[in-house]
Formats: sequence, structure tokens, C-alpha cells
Amino acid sequence: MIPRLKIINIVGARPNLPKIAPLIREMQRHPEIEPVLVHTGQHYDEALSDIFFRQMGIPAPHVNLEVGSGSHASQTAEILKRVEPVLLEHQPDLVLVVGDVNSTIAVSLAAVKLGIPVAHVEAGLRSFDRSMPEEINRILTDALADYLFVTEEDAIQHLLKEGRPRESIYLVGNVMIDSLRHFLPVAQNSPIGENLNLKNAANWQRFGVLTLHRPSNVDSTEKLAELLGAIDSIAAQVPVIFPVHPRTQQRLTQAGIKTHPQLCLIPPIGYLDFLCLLSKAALVLTDSGGIQEETTALGVPCLTLRENTERPITISEGTNLLIGTDPAKIIAAAQAILAGNGKPGRIPPFWDGHSAERIVDVLLKNPPLGPRRKSTLPVT
Repeated sequence: MIPRLKIINIVGARPNLPKIAPLIREMQRHPEIEPVLVHTGQHYDEALSDIFFRQMGIPAPHVNLEVGSGSHASQTAEILKRVEPVLLEHQPDLVLVVGDVNSTIAVSLAAVKLGIPVAHVEAGLRSFDRSMPEEINRILTDALADYLFVTEEDAIQHLLKEGRPRESIYLVGNVMIDSLRHFLPVAQNSPIGENLNLKNAANWQRFGVLTLHRPSNVDSTEKLAELLGAIDSIAAQVPVIFPVHPRTQQRLTQAGIKTHPQLCLIPPIGYLDFLCLLSKAALVLTDSGGIQEETTALGVPCLTLRENTERPITISEGTNLLIGTDPAKIIAAAQAILAGNGKPGRIPPFWDGHSAERIVDVLLKNPPLGPRRKSTLPVT
């Protein structure tokens, strides 16, 4: 008798959690699957990890590697060292990784070295900027993975050009939009609007949302001050809510950067509160990849403060504008949106809340043959 399909699901950082939540939920619906959740501990504090588990109903991890922070090299090496005994102990049939963080590449490498198949969710996304650590992680993970689950057509072409076999590539949609659609009704009940004085009774005032965390934007005090100067000009027109990533807060404190009174700096917030803010915002300014997708799904105008994006479908079909980091361009684009001239968009194909179902269906119809299952197959 062939045992249940044992899948180790990897999370490492906050952006992984909205992606893994619908997959775990869908796997638990199938008695023929045994899902195991491993948290590498790449993000480990309350604001960046624990609250997401609680709010999204993700079960407690079976294993927490407690790797913590560090340089890219040391963090990747530590994950490799700590995950190998876990893989040897659990003998999974498949390791499933999401996104592009250090945990994604480190666990993929450990798995393939042990002969364990790998599935990569969000495969094929490319910014073509190898100065971004995430780009390196994406390319290497896709070179290792046996199942390549993609969110958009462009990703298929990228993978084919890199020599990946067409039969290993599956267009399934976007699991992060599964989470958005699932939790949006709950998020609308968040008290964040009242807490930030953005809402009176049922009426919201116009406001913007800002996120910054890319090293190219926040590691240089001069660049960070320049960007926030542009945001100050926007905040003079509408309040702008800025949940500040810890590394960004450290830079602001060290540099003594002062901001406009209507640029409201707050600590990191939970998924439901943030989703509520995104859904009600007049505009969003970000250097995050995932937020480009969420604003497209919500129909909210988005200005991406980067020179490139690995999610071009948010531009070609969605509400996103790749505006760069020139303050004059940022201010002009924001003013156009606030004047009612925001970019219209539509929701891309398969961003319908059922991507996790498609992924699980593929795995059940084309089960991986890891070492454990191979040993239980009848001899022919």
C-alpha cells in the first residue's frame, strides 16, 4: 500500500505566509495528503511572523529551525545545516517552497541533494536585476525544482528560455490572491481605520499607504531622505500611512530624518489590518513585489518605487505603474491619481481565489516519486 503523500511546506519570512496559508488549508481537505509545516525562523518576531500565523489560521509549525537574522550567506548556510536533519527524519515525498527568500533556495538545495523532489510556487518571475538577492534565489530555485507553478504567462516564457521542460510548468494563478479573497471580508471589520483616525462611522477619508524595505531604497540615508521628501509632498495633500519595517526604522532613527505630520509612521501591522488599509486606500506607494499584486487584485492604484519589477502583469493588465525613484516623477504620478486619473486595470487570468486547489490537483494527479514512495511501488 502506497502511503499518504507527505509534503513538507516551507515558510521563512512574512511574505511567505499569505502564500502558504491557502495551500495548507487545501491540503488539509485531502486525507491522501500529509502536510508538514516547517518554519525556518528567518523572520521570527511578533510583528513579522507570529501574528500572521494567528490571523490567517495557519497551524503551528511542526518544526521551527529558529535560524534568525544574519547576512545572506550565513542565513542560507544555517538553514541548509538545520533543515537537512529534518528532511532525513521526516522523509517527505515532496518539499514545497514559495516565493524568493533565502529559505526558498536553501531548503530547495538541501532537498535535491537528498533526492527529494521540489515544487516552487511563484516560479518564473524575473526582474532581470541580479543585484537583487531575490532574483538570484528565484533563478536558482527554478533550476532545481521539479514542479514549477507560475502566476502569469510571462513566467512560462522565462522558464522555457532557461531550459526548463514545458511539462514541469503549470499556470495555476496566484496563491496570494487566494488569501486576499478569503480574508478580505474579515479584514473589512478591522478597527484600523478608527485607530488611525481615517474613518468616522462608515466614512473613510482619502489616504495613501507607503511601504519601503528594499536595500536599494532604505540602506542609503540620502536615498531614503530623498524618497521621503517626495512622500512629504503627497502627505501635504492626503494622509499617508507608513508601516515601518524594522530595518527602515533603524535607518530613520540613525539619520534623524524628519517627515511631514501627515506622513504617519506606525509599527508593522498584521495581515488583516494591512489588507483593510490597502483595500480602502486612494493610492499605494511601494517597493514590494507582493503589494503590486494585491493592489491589482483590489483595483487600487499603485506606484512602484523601483526601476524594475518581476511582476510585469501588474503593469500590463493591472493598476500598477513602475515609476522609479525620481521624486518629481513620484509626485507627478501621485497627483494624477489623486486628481482622478489613476491607471485602470483588470484582474489577470486565474487570479480567482482557486490557485491552491489547482496546485494540489496537479500534485495528486502527478504525484512526486521521492525516495519513500519509490520504495513502496510494486515491482513491474
